[in-house]
Amino acid sequence: MRFNTIIEPFRIKTVEPIRQTTREERAAALAAARYNVFLLQAEDVLIDLLTDSGTGAMSVQQWSGMMKGDESYAGGRSYAVFERAVRDVTGYAQVIPTHQGRAAEHILFSAVLKAGYIVPNNTHFDTTRANVQDRGGVALDLPIAEGHVAQSTDPFKGNMDVEALDRVLTENPGRVPLVMITITNNCEGGQPVSIANVRAVRAVCSRHRVPLFIDACRFAEIAGLIRQREPGYADRSPREIARELFSLADGCTMSAKKDGMSNIGGTRRATWTTWPRCCCT
Repeated sequence: MRFNTIIEPFRIKTVEPIRQTTREERAAALAAARYNVFLLQAEDVLIDLLTDSGTGAMSVQQWSGMMKGDESYAGGRSYAVFERAVRDVTGYAQVIPTHQGRAAEHILFSAVLKAGYIVPNNTHFDTTRANVQDRGGVALDLPIAEGHVAQSTDPFKGNMDVEALDRVLTENPGRVPLVMITITNNCEGGQPVSIANVRAVRAVCSRHRVPLFIDACRFAEIAGLIRQREPGYADRSPREIARELFSLADGCTMSAKKDGMSNIGGTRRATWTTWPRCCCT
């Protein structure tokens, strides 16, 4: 019998030890935290499934980049490198770096939200929802029906319900400062969104003159899934697919801690049309 072995094309040079705990110790830690996983001490967690932020290993190029980084208070060359990279990927003109993606969301919603305003999304990520609600806004989820059917084999179960979005914008003129679409749809099980769906959402937003923003923390992942699953994209590069996605939006927020790009940080970006199209990471 022939066996095929998959070998990762990299070496792991750093090993971080983790603390082994007993079942009794874990039960006691949970009880002490009142069963709120955010109150657990990280050293008491053996397998951490709370987040993928900051959990990936960095490449030798990334580590060497940190050693070469310019830590100047203003005008540092490292920021110029970062800005060029973000502009190259997204095509947006304005770039605002933040310490985390949730800080990017805070900047965005602080600028546009008033109490009672509605922010439709395919499904809000938890920090996105918190930032909307913190400003007194309504975080409205509009996933497609297939997204809630575990047995469904729909290749893009993370899509937004376009008809529902149209109704919301029709019934709430002046109360929707922006529409957001999250790629991939993390709170629907990490399901992808198709370019066709983003294009349809864009058309509805344009008809109602409402800006469209992307939560782009997994833009590289979704570009790969679109290449695999969406007709007409098999011969397109992930970079080309990502650029097309960004071209459909007025701006984006992004946690740079996803897709193996870095172990910390975020960005907000936009390029101004009626709105700035921008990336806040």
